[in-house]
Amino acid sequence: MKRFLMGLSILAMAVTLPAQKKPVLSPPAKATATIDGKAISITYSSPRVRGREGKIFSQGGLISHDPHYPVWRAGANSATTLHTDADLKIGDLSVPKGDYTLFVDLSNPDQWQLIVNKQTGEWGLKYDGSRDLGKTPMHMSKPSAMVEDLRWTITDEGHGKGRITLSWEDHSASVRFTAQ
Repeated sequence: MKRFLMGLSILAMAVTLPAQKKPVLSPPAKATATIDGKAISITYSSPRVRGREGKIFSQGGLISHDPHYPVWRAGANSATTLHTDADLKIGDLSVPKGDYTLFVDLSNPDQWQLIVNKQTGEWGLKYDGSRDLGKTPMHMSKPSAMVEDLRWTITDEGHGKGRITLSWEDHSASVRFTAQ
């Protein structure tokens, strides 16, 4: 019996040790804010640049290989989701409270558009444009330093206003919103 238990222990360690050492390439992340007492969140997986600087958004770069390019899932793994407890005006787009999937249209590399899609629960590479609530232009800027980890942020700007920002590699795109 003692040998059996020792063998079982060794087997358990052999199975779990490699799994513990393997880093998650695109760990789950969440941006949250409370605007006028209402919760707003973006849930996503955060890929890393991992030595591919200059090869993410460039012509023929990593993003251009997504099946729905120039529409990008703006994250990794499962689709990036928006939850809002308030009706929002995101840029020029009216978004009723609820759950949505976010994509980004990269057709014009100098003027991205945020896409709010009504379909939810899908894997990130599935995109059905017929389910779009709409698109709204994003303000483009360049971060002061290379952004290794893809990051969504929601910033409270006071008086029911805020800003949603997506930053990765050498790109930053944001759009203002108002809770209604």
